Amino acid sequence: MSKILRLGFIGAGDIANLQLKLLERRKDVQVVAVADINQEILNKRATQMPKTRCFTDHKQMLAEVALDAVSVCTPNKLHAQPSIDALAAGCHVLCEKPLATTEAECSDMLAAAQAADRSLIVGFQYRFDPRTRYIRAAYDAGDLGNVLYGRVQAMRRRGIPNWGRFGEKAVQGGGPLIDIGVHALEMAHYAMGSPNPVSASADMFTYIGDKPSTDMVSMWPNWNHETYDVEDLAVGRIRFDNGAVIHIESAFAAHIAENSVMNFQLMGDRGGAVWDNPQVFTDEHQHLVDKAPAWLPDTSFEKTFKRKMDAFVEHVLNGAENIAPGADGLVVQAMLNGLYRSAEAGGREVEISV
Repeated sequence: MSKILRLGFIGAGDIANLQLKLLERRKDVQVVAVADINQEILNKRATQMPKTRCFTDHKQMLAEVALDAVSVCTPNKLHAQPSIDALAAGCHVLCEKPLATTEAECSDMLAAAQAADRSLIVGFQYRFDPRTRYIRAAYDAGDLGNVLYGRVQAMRRRGIPNWGRFGEKAVQGGGPLIDIGVHALEMAHYAMGSPNPVSASADMFTYIGDKPSTDMVSMWPNWNHETYDVEDLAVGRIRFDNGAVIHIESAFAAHIAENSVMNFQLMGDRGGAVWDNPQVFTDEHQHLVDKAPAWLPDTSFEKTFKRKMDAFVEHVLNGAENIAPGADGLVVQAMLNGLYRSAEAGGREVEISV
């Protein structure tokens, strides 16, 4: 008999629905249980998957259903405890990004994984993007040498989400930096060899999200401006123990030319690289040389997200490498929180200790 992964979900909203759709063609995955506190969402999943058991209490699900793994798709503030509970129940865990909202929560999650001898995987799908893989391979081959500087961007011209609670710091932990900036930051950090961060400084600004929107100037109008208390724009700097520096820019609403920008650039002492469109810049034979792959696999969001889900299944079922371990989620969280702490301190540089 072929091995079957018995999978459960904690949090059954939009991200869980995307994961379900990307897994449904796999014959080696059986979604046997779903938990969500929202009965309306549970009803949708029950209609979608009539053989799947549904629970409003994830602890009851973990107690009553034998599961091999759980995907945690709750809001950011609710990542830690469900993950810890699932690990304690003997499940491997895929937790959507960010891993949690504090370093202490991340550490507790890692401790639970170690105690249970189970894997904790963080949902960093851009590690599976062919562009990221290309640049990381160039770094591993020594083509970049020592990376000195990275410029990271995750920017929208007017892209404040009008669904969910993305504008509420108490639920999300922040705004664009922790929502979309985390992707650009973590893949740049991964591509440059994952050095240890030692300090951060940042400034953050809110000037659009806390005001009413109109259809004419918004990708997704009519967000809840009355509860909006996160940043529209974050700009920051992270220093690493090897002397490297990253500058990051992240925004839901910025007056820029493009509707959306997701990119990073690395500069090393032997070469540099850019993610979109992927190229490596170096010197060869006493000439300046630009290198680019002649062909790349599909880099669409859905295809990259599917690679993440497939890698999760292959790791749990067949022992494939986990290239997005929970420990990396802790380091990324420390960088994010360092940036937020600096902004709260008026831009003063603050220490990061991981």
